[in-house]
Amino acid sequence: MKCPCNPSKLYTDCCKKAHQNILSVTTPEELMRSRYSAFVMANIHYLQESHHSSTRPSEVEKKEMLTWTKSVEWVKLTVLKSTENTVEFKAFFHENNSLNVIHENSSFVKENNHWVYKDAL
Repeated sequence: MKCPCNPSKLYTDCCKKAHQNILSVTTPEELMRSRYSAFVMANIHYLQESHHSSTRPSEVEKKEMLTWTKSVEWVKLTVLKSTENTVEFKAFFHENNSLNVIHENSSFVKENNHWVYKDAL
């Protein structure tokens, strides 16, 4: 299977490592890519694990996120810029027969010795 974050790579050689062991993630960009793949695969457990404890979605929000991620068709991820603690990206998806995009500059920090998503800047 091709990796959702980068179709030129196999999932087993890319995001699967992060999904199985978040401690294997070494950069914010790698975490962001693995989070995109988790959205595509509706891997809510990983999305929670890779989210900062202070901004982590509640149980209700988690259920809503699962429903939403399964209702859209993810198209592609484009990383625009990656710095020491931020990643600017565009995530394209189809919803209600139209192409949509999430354009975000995300902030990442280390918590419990691994990278986590903090918030959008």
